[in-house]
Amino acid sequence: MAYWTKRYVTVGGKRDVNPEQASPEVIEDGKQMFSSYCMVCHGLDGQNTGVPFAKAMSPPIPSLASPEVQAYTDGQLKWIIENGIYPSGMPPSKGEFSDDDMWSMVVYIRHLPKAGSLGEPSIYGGNGR
Repeated sequence: MAYWTKRYVTVGGKRDVNPEQASPEVIEDGKQMFSSYCMVCHGLDGQNTGVPFAKAMSPPIPSLASPEVQAYTDGQLKWIIENGIYPSGMPPSKGEFSDDDMWSMVVYIRHLPKAGSLGEPSIYGGNGR
């Protein structure tokens, strides 16, 4: 019930359409934005690689490559980036990024690299390629 409520009631943006099309440039832009803010909790690859507390959080930080996350629409993913999810640990980033930046991050989330392929964030002692 909680999963259904979050997906269909709590998280907005379901019908919002991403104006950014997937291209190497947009994916790279999204990766750069993601790496500047989101990697602290989601790792460089969006799959929690090297994040020591990811499983200890309540609820645990999800892999962005998981079927549950990938099932959100682009609009919902942008809404989550912008507004966060209360009471989880997902903070809002409204004011940190432009709409275009957030849409580019959504494109990156749709095209995540292989888990572990980018190394671990340097803040946790990794090489952070």
